Amino acid sequence: MKIRSVEGTDYYVISPLINEWWNGRQMSDMLPKLFFDHFQNTSFIAEEKGEIIGFLIGFLSQSHMDEAYIHFVGVHPEHRGKKIGKQLYSRFFDVIKQNGRNTVRCVTSPVNKASIAYHTKMGFRIEQGDKNLDNVALHTNYDGINQDRVLFIKHLV
Repeated sequence: MKIRSVEGTDYYVISPLINEWWNGRQMSDMLPKLFFDHFQNTSFIAEEKGEIIGFLIGFLSQSHMDEAYIHFVGVHPEHRGKKIGKQLYSRFFDVIKQNGRNTVRCVTSPVNKASIAYHTKMGFRIEQGDKNLDNVALHTNYDGINQDRVLFIKHLV
């Protein structure tokens, strides 16, 4: 497996796969092409034999100079459990540390139990919200009406 920076053209390969990788959930609108054009230094593709098997889209915060944000991560369903996500996160962590950042934030939907479990296993802490669901803190209406989210934070050593 090879990890490389994203390129603008990767959008055209990844975008049609997103809803399929998320079991039919309509997620592709959350990842417009601008991320592939403007965050290439902090976003990565995992490839195996020329096929994209995973990706991480992240960026350095423009408002909080010690923080970075992971916007979207995906691993092909047939390649999960092979530490591809862990390698993508590790690459991102290395790059943001090189840029003087030591805090990483990300969010997920409360229905995405796999994401919640994965992030907590990776050492992310769930930030206190204004509501709990199944013992998980939520921030109600975070991304709009009825768009509750789980917010994560991780401090890098």
